[in-house]
Order: sequence, then structure tokens, then C-alpha cells
Amino acid sequence: MANKAVFMDRDGTINVDGPYLSDPGKLKLCPGVVNGIRRLNKNGYKVIIITNQSGLARGFFSRETLENIHDELRSRLSEGGARIDAIYYCPHHPDDNCGCRKPKTKLFEKAIADFGIDASVSFVIGDRTADVVAGHRIGCKTILVPEKGKEKQVEQEKSNSTVKPDYECKRFTSAVNWILKDGGRK
Repeated sequence: MANKAVFMDRDGTINVDGPYLSDPGKLKLCPGVVNGIRRLNKNGYKVIIITNQSGLARGFFSRETLENIHDELRSRLSEGGARIDAIYYCPHHPDDNCGCRKPKTKLFEKAIADFGIDASVSFVIGDRTADVVAGHRIGCKTILVPEKGKEKQVEQEKSNSTVKPDYECKRFTSAVNWILKDGGRK
């Protein structure tokens, strides 16, 4: 039997966007994230982060620093009884035209294969239209949760995109509520 998953963006969705977070001590989780992820865990969802981290290619931080940030994220979630099943990241510059930078889907495809995930019963939560586009491309339902203070930027992105989210809300908690209420079918 295939697994169900919630794929999540990192910066702006799980934690406050830096930009280019390069210090684990400055990691600040968005409101409701720990409780929301814990609820998804308890309801049988794999929780997988898919994140663009061009700060690596730009030289803003090293892979070791990125891993330290991810360790800190896992630790803070664990303290609240929540867990991330995996983190996949694109280390490339946007100009590299790689297959793993969202809205492309290589990292999603790898996670689907690694965890035996059925995309048709899975979700993508993100703060940008690139997350929504990638989610639609792999066959997931998508939820857009624009980061506070970046709503106008996201509205502009949405107006330039033909792909719309299945659900849009202002809080991570609302996204999780929608998923858990009949799997987002209502």
C-alpha cells in the first residue's frame, strides 16, 4: 500500500524566511508549525521538506551549515513531538536550469520513489507559486500559505500563473485543518 505525504517548503512555510538563513541559532519557526506537523504525523502522513537553497551556490553558507540548520529544525520539532521524515534540497543557482529546483519536480519524484508515496492522496504546502506549480505537476493537491508581509508579492506571482492552488489560507494551522478534514476533499 502506498504512503500519503505532505510535502512542505521550508523558508516562509515552516520557518520565517531569512533571506538566506545561514545561522541555526536564527531559525524561527512559523506559528502553528510544530502542532500542525505533529497532527500530520499522528494521521499517518509522511512529512517531507522540499526546498530551494540557492544560498549554497551563491556562497552564503556551506552544506555543513545547511545540515546544522536542518538538525536544529528537527530538534525543535522533536521537542514538540513532531518529526520530519526527510529533507530534500536543491543546492543550485536559479540560472543553472537544474531539474531539482522548484517548480521542477526531480526532488519530489525522488521522495515519491524513496517513500512509496501516492501523489494522488498527498499534498504540497508552500508560500510561493513555484510550490503550487510543482505540486500540480506531480499530481498533489496544493495549499498556498503566503508568508506574512509577502502577500502582495505572492498575489503578483499568482496573477502571472495559470496554475492556481487547490486551497489558500493565511496560517499553517488552517492548511493542516483542511488536509485533515476529509483529506481536503471538501
